[in-house]
Amino acid sequence: MQTVNIHEAKTHFSRFVDQAEAGEEIVIARAGKPVARLVALASGNKPLRKLGLGKQQFTFPEYFDHLETAPISDMFESN
Repeated sequence: MQTVNIHEAKTHFSRFVDQAEAGEEIVIARAGKPVARLVALASGNKPLRKLGLGKQQFTFPEYFDHLETAPISDMFESN
């Protein structure tokens, strides 16, 4: 973890952003007191989920699509 003062951070901002992007943590200090931290953002690219991970770990009943059809129909058809 590198600590720099505000003036140095302003002067070499793009270099410190590049370092943070590469995984380094930069602490910015005012008069020797840490006041901010420059770190990379978490990547927005989530890995693709592999299909079929839960296969054979649980089962659905054959009539799953028709469970509770009567009460649901009653909610829509009753006035």
